Order: sequence, then C-alpha cells, then structure tokens
Amino acid sequence: MVKLKLQRPVAKSLMCFYRSDDTSVAVLETARKDSTSANQHAATLHFHEKITADNAQFRGVHPIAALESHNEHLGLLVARAILALPPPDHVTPSKTNRCDSSSLQERKPDFISVTRGPGMLSSLNTGLNTAKGLAIAWQVPLVGVNHMQAHALTPRLVNALESKGNEQLEPEFPFLSLLVSGGHTMLVHSKALCHHAILANTMDVAIGDCIDKMARHILPTGLIENSGEIMYGRLLETFAFPNGSSDHHHDYYVAPHTRAEELSSKPSSWGWALTPPLSKTRSGSRSKDMEFSFAGLGSAIERICQGKEGSMSLEERMHVAREGLRVAFEHLASRVLMALQQQQQLKVADDADTTKIDTLVLSGGVASNQFLRTVLRSFLDIRGFPHIRLIYPPPPLCTDNAAMIAWTGTEMYKARYESDLSCRALRKWSIDPDAEDGGILGVDGWK
Repeated sequence: MVKLKLQRPVAKSLMCFYRSDDTSVAVLETARKDSTSANQHAATLHFHEKITADNAQFRGVHPIAALESHNEHLGLLVARAILALPPPDHVTPSKTNRCDSSSLQERKPDFISVTRGPGMLSSLNTGLNTAKGLAIAWQVPLVGVNHMQAHALTPRLVNALESKGNEQLEPEFPFLSLLVSGGHTMLVHSKALCHHAILANTMDVAIGDCIDKMARHILPTGLIENSGEIMYGRLLETFAFPNGSSDHHHDYYVAPHTRAEELSSKPSSWGWALTPPLSKTRSGSRSKDMEFSFAGLGSAIERICQGKEGSMSLEERMHVAREGLRVAFEHLASRVLMALQQQQQLKVADDADTTKIDTLVLSGGVASNQFLRTVLRSFLDIRGFPHIRLIYPPPPLCTDNAAMIAWTGTEMYKARYESDLSCRALRKWSIDPDAEDGGILGVDGWK
C-alpha cells in the first residue's frame, strides 16, 4: 500500500532504461522549489545516449542479443553519464573540473530512476540491478518506473525542457493518451500522475507489430536487406510517402465525414480492397466496441501480396502501403472519436473525473509517423473536435528512451514515491488502477 505524500524539491536524476533491446542512460536536472528560478518546472537534460542491439540478422528483437548488448554497453554509458552530473550546489561550475576525481566524488544524483516494467525480464533485470547498485553506493533513493506511464508523460518532459517561464506544466491532467508502439496499443484517460484509465486496448497484436508485418510483405526485398533496420515502420512510411507530409494532404487524404464512410471499404484499381478492422462481424455490433484489432489487417495485406507471386508493381506496392497505413490509423482515430463523444455526453457537474478534456497526447514509437498525425488531426477537425489539441514528442523521444524514464521518476519522486530495494522487474504491469494488479501503485515494491 502506497500512501500519498507531500511534494518535495528535486534537482538531479540519473536514469537507466533497459526494456527490450535499447540500452539508454540520461541525467536530468529540474529546478528546486526553493531555487530562484523563474520557472519551477524547467528541466535540463545534461546527458542522454541510447544504444540499440544489432538484431538485424534475426529480423526482430532477440532476447540473448539484447541482453549481450546491455552487458556490453551498460558500464560505458553509466561512466559517461557520471561525468555529466552537475556539481553540488555549493560548488560553482567554474571551479569544477569534470574529470577531477575529487569533484566527481562530490557529485551524485538526488535519486535513481529505472524502468521496472513492463517488458522482457532479462533486459529489465539488467537495468534494475544496476540501478539498485548505484542507489546503494550513493545512498540515494530508487524509483522504479512504469514505461507506459513514461510514454504518457513524455509531452510534459518536452514542455519542461522547452520551458520559457510557464507557471503551469503542460499538458495538465486530465488528457487522453494514445500510446502506440510495437508492443502496445492503448487509449488512456490520463486523470492524474498515477491514474491512467485504459479506455481501449488491442485484442490481438499491437499496431507497431502489424505495421512491421505489412512492411515485410509490401517492401521490395532489397530495400529491407539493405536498410539494417529491424523495425520497418519508418521504411514503410518513407516508401508509401516519399515526399513526406506533402504527400498526405488533400491530394491523397481527407478524413471520412461520417461513420458509414469510415466503415466502408475502398476498392482499388487492382481489384482488391481492405476492410476496416471490426467493421464487419457476425453480430454487426463489434464496430462500436472500445477495443483495437490489427491481426486481420496484417493477414489481409499478406494475402494480397502473396497472391501476386512477385508480379506486383512498385506503384501497386506503394498503394498497398498507403491503404494499409490509412486503414490502421483510421481504426485508431475511430476509438479516439468514440472516447471524446462519450466524454462529451457526461455531466461535468456530477463527477470530478469528467473534467473537460481538451488534449490528445500521441506517444510511443509509432507516434513518430507523420501520416498518423495527419489522420488524427483531420479526424478531429472534420468530425467535430477541432478544439482538441494534438501533441506529440519529437521523434527521438517517441521511441523508448531514458529521458522519459528520468522525467517520470522525477514526477514520482517529487510526489514522494520511492521504490524499495526489494522491488522486482515486472513483465506485465498495468497503468490502470482498476486492473487486476492495481495499476502503478498496486504492485509490491513501493516504500
């Protein structure tokens, strides 16, 4: 049981991120409440590096290759991060030599943040055990972070890094979060720091996994082999839209104006059409379910490509890529609209949880896809929600990274949450307090 505690000042956080095949370390500093800073929410990222395991030969994340990469690069990144730690408050930067051993002994973070879950246990344990060792050596607190919570809070990190005297950290709670990656697809009502109610989740595969499958069938073999990539989302987007966002707009994409138009298939000039997920079911009712499904879309594209037996032209491949991304992203947008429509119907005066939502956060690795941003913005504008702000991190902060873990650890630490040294890595860990595990604060390991 974790009790709510009063906030406290915080300055420096050293963070280790190890979830799958990414090894990342960051040093983040925020203003103290008792400082003279004009903005108490301002943050500075002194160090941030990430190394991704070479999984190209496996065409996907290989647990052993990922673990070997963590073990190889862990010490090097931590050593460089320690050199980047700011000096203590009583030591002026001009008198401090970052390479001087005596000055290094005086430097230490106020606490250590580390990814605790969800993810691959072998990778998580590497980071968690390292973080525990650093916390013991420095005699500072440890904060184990839920990495999906961190994705939802990443725009608040960006706001703090770009802060120009704003008194209020943005986005303010509550807001909607659409968290999209290779392992997760969920629409979340982010009500508070530790309260993220899951409104819709995938019933089969994540959208990032679906896009990778589409890319394997659509992209020419040589393009994949020469790319060196193991996640093919960026390759597929570039192949489908070689001119970037200029290819998205009215010459190609306008959001459907009605629900009926949204659920209809669009026949191609090659004789095939993609059916929107959950639009056609035996009962006819699944189209209104608050859940996502991408397995059928990936299989449909596989059948189209395999039916051509190598005779598919580049023009048709490009069209399949565009249509596959369009159908997948409109499926995401449809559930966002449902959530906003439901929220619109609630009586604000009757329930504090129904405070008006005016922001949609798009985060996770797939959030870096520019066409997804175009689809969501067009849906919101055309279907009655032009006032909803759509915000998303810059591409380097969309994918898994240490900076977002450092920031989330900072918000948790300022709210006086700390992890016990007995805490374990968690393969599954919900962010919803109504989930079976009790959400962020429901698991064991908090002080």
